[in-house]
Amino acid sequence: MKLFFLPIFCCISLVLTAQDQHFTQFYASPVTLNPALTGVFPGKYRVSFIYRDQWRRVLDKPYTTFSGAADFRFGVGRYKGSSKDYAGVGVLFYSDKVSDIGFSTSQIVISGAFHKALGKSKDQYLSAGYQIGVAQRNVNYDKLSFDDQFNGTDGYTGATEEVLPENNFAFSDMNVGINYSYAPDRQVGIFAGAALHHITEPAVGFYYDPENPDRYSQDHLFQKITAHVGLQIPVGDYMQIIPRALFYKQGPHTAINAGSNIRFLVNQISGNAIHLGGWARLATTESDKKMVSSVIGMMGIELGNFLIGFSYDANLSGYIQANRGQGAFEVSIAYLGEYEDDIVLCPQF
Repeated sequence: MKLFFLPIFCCISLVLTAQDQHFTQFYASPVTLNPALTGVFPGKYRVSFIYRDQWRRVLDKPYTTFSGAADFRFGVGRYKGSSKDYAGVGVLFYSDKVSDIGFSTSQIVISGAFHKALGKSKDQYLSAGYQIGVAQRNVNYDKLSFDDQFNGTDGYTGATEEVLPENNFAFSDMNVGINYSYAPDRQVGIFAGAALHHITEPAVGFYYDPENPDRYSQDHLFQKITAHVGLQIPVGDYMQIIPRALFYKQGPHTAINAGSNIRFLVNQISGNAIHLGGWARLATTESDKKMVSSVIGMMGIELGNFLIGFSYDANLSGYIQANRGQGAFEVSIAYLGEYEDDIVLCPQF
């Protein structure tokens, strides 16, 4: 069975040289979406987690992605006794893992952003952010089997003569981003941003020849361009329509997420609310084939200082037979410290 996963591992390795992890609930993981969203939330600090798994019916253990972040918001300068501009700093950790073959990518990132108020009110900001971090890739060779290990009778017990490289390595990474937000009270708000990830396109191949460093120069992490936009449209006192879209391009791969959430205010005093949403993802492959790769259902809950989100991606791509129709499940949770419900700086979920 482990021999079966070797070609899957090879495919995953090739894909990951070109593409990052991604989250359907991209605004629930804002620091991974755009460095300029560091510290963009209605409170003093935020602790957030998001988990995604997929291929659960194909692999004994699913392909998982996890991210955790903590960021802080504080005023910079004074305007009539109160902070107008502010800054955000934070730390981010994420991990991709294919447990059956022991392949994983882990990264820790330091993130910072400055948010400049436009005008005298606190409802319009232009933000810029920067991230720097270090990542590690690892594969467990003990979980892989090769043809030359077959003992001819009952299993792959012999020693392989495959020449394998070191099973882990580290690399540095940098990202930059900008964001604009305009959220007047009880009026239409707009949120738009763009980011450039992997500025230096770091090498990510396991194989490396110090005497011929260009030999594996194709094994690098492509730069990723991300653009996102969202609206917040009030409908009466108890409902908001929140359409949004995300575009990202990395190497030969392009995708667009588009859809809308509807926010229902349950308790006007406590601010408790429910979000329901639907999405579609349009993807372009290396062969320039365009397809609707998945449709998505989402539900979110605002409960006091907590934000909890659930989503499911129903796979519609050509890989549907290979993964037996299995989609991807995602859950997010965030806690906002010293929450200020009257300030809206960024969409949620």
